[in-house]
Amino acid sequence: MAVAGRGGRGGSGSGLLGIRSIMSYPIFISVIFSLLLLAALKLLFTSPSYPSSSDPDLPTTGNAYIQRSFLALKSDPLKTRLDLIHKQANDHVMLVNAYAAYARKLKLDNSRQLKLYDELAQNFTDMLSKPAYRAALFETEGNVDEDVLRQFEKEVKDKVKVARLMIAEAKESYDNQLKIQKLKDTIFAVHEQFVKAKKNGAVASFIAAKSVPKSLHCLAMRLVGERIAHPEKYKDEEPKPEFEDPTLYHYAIFSENVIAVSVVVNSVVKNAKEPWKHVFHVVTDRKIVAAMKVWFKMRPATGGAHVEVKAVEDFQFLDPSYVPVLRQLESAKSQTRDSENQAENATKDLNNLKFINPKYSSMLSHLRFYLPEMYPDLHRVVLLDDDVVVQKDLTDLWNIDLGGKVNGAVETCFGSFHRYSQYLNFSHPLIKENFNPKACAWAYGMNIFDLDAWRREKCTEQYHHWQNLNEDHTLWQLGTLPAGLATFYSKTKTLDKSWHVLGLGYNPSVSMDEITNAAVIHFSGSMKPWLDIAMNQYKELWTKYVDNDMEFVQMCNFGL
Repeated sequence: MAVAGRGGRGGSGSGLLGIRSIMSYPIFISVIFSLLLLAALKLLFTSPSYPSSSDPDLPTTGNAYIQRSFLALKSDPLKTRLDLIHKQANDHVMLVNAYAAYARKLKLDNSRQLKLYDELAQNFTDMLSKPAYRAALFETEGNVDEDVLRQFEKEVKDKVKVARLMIAEAKESYDNQLKIQKLKDTIFAVHEQFVKAKKNGAVASFIAAKSVPKSLHCLAMRLVGERIAHPEKYKDEEPKPEFEDPTLYHYAIFSENVIAVSVVVNSVVKNAKEPWKHVFHVVTDRKIVAAMKVWFKMRPATGGAHVEVKAVEDFQFLDPSYVPVLRQLESAKSQTRDSENQAENATKDLNNLKFINPKYSSMLSHLRFYLPEMYPDLHRVVLLDDDVVVQKDLTDLWNIDLGGKVNGAVETCFGSFHRYSQYLNFSHPLIKENFNPKACAWAYGMNIFDLDAWRREKCTEQYHHWQNLNEDHTLWQLGTLPAGLATFYSKTKTLDKSWHVLGLGYNPSVSMDEITNAAVIHFSGSMKPWLDIAMNQYKELWTKYVDNDMEFVQMCNFGL
């Protein structure tokens, strides 16, 4: 029994210990959390370090706003309501000012909306600074006056309602205006990029157009090599009587491009009814004259046509004492100034890029002003540029009545384009006194010249007169067309446009009907048909006259 009783007490004590051990830890944790909570509440409601809730400059957001709300609950529940109303008023003032800023950005300074925004923002400011409200709501040390608060709340809500109505009314319009402004900004930026890209493209095209292709170098070298290898085959022959026969049809071609000249000759001959009556006077630079002679020796014009090849230097009268251009070219000072000015102008104006081209200051280009002296026995000559293709028989050109005029040419003006004002400097008194700025310009490329009328009108002397006056380039920029317009002013007969269609070197929209009906098509522009940058839709019109059977053409890989 005794043993059993001790055992029972022992069992009871052991159970009580188990319960105590189980309950002691949760109770301890609960007590700790309770003490921490009481300490936090005491610190929150008894701390004297927070500023007064009546300070109108107190921040209304974040932790400061929460602290102020707790303070308001402690001191006066109405102050929390006041804070919320005050914050709502300030938020709408900022919103109104933001839309006013948008209006100013959109240049709506005189608009009704901007005035209303400014007035509404001022009304909010005036309301918040009313002495009655500041004294009763913001600067009081005691409780907030509920009646004044109610009046303040009503006034704020009325102004908030007006602000929201105004913003809702203008939001779509302002959003659209902002989109339009952004679109304008984008368009302006894209335009700037386009102008820059266009300028870079023009420079690249200019370099590509004015650089001599490797194939042309190759052809000239092969032809000269052929002459060196077989000198006995390419001896100079006596001039043929046909070269001076005025009863035949004479053409003048001035060029350094062998393949281009051959295309012009081939196209004339293949479309001529009587090719044996056609005579070609080819004048080139002394560096190319040997290659040009070998070409026409190896590939003579078909149908019995006659080809004369000369160098500029063969015309002895062309010396600096007589020719203004040669005299100007010999001036080192003039050459330096021209190159510097041309390069500077080219960087500023894409239209001036062509003036860097040496051909505009080359004697070869100015030979056209000496036709009567170069061919004294002839009465009429057709001048052909080396970038043309002849598609029809041209013999009718010699039958056109020029009415005493010197030059027969196709006019190029339409509307205000290609008038004299675009080529000559009408701010100069000499130009202004002697020419009409609205006079219609014409084109070189295919021109019929009455050499007898030329001699009678003394046109070469007129050319010298204007070229001497233009030594400093104040009358016109470089180029032979302005000089021609001045020399043959009122001395040009207008030809039908079907004789000469231009633009195949720059205009992709030339009508195929115009091209088909044209006697001469002109690859005027930078995209010459022998270059890689040529327009594909026109290139075949030129390549079909290339002598692809010629061995040197095949060897030089023209890629036609």
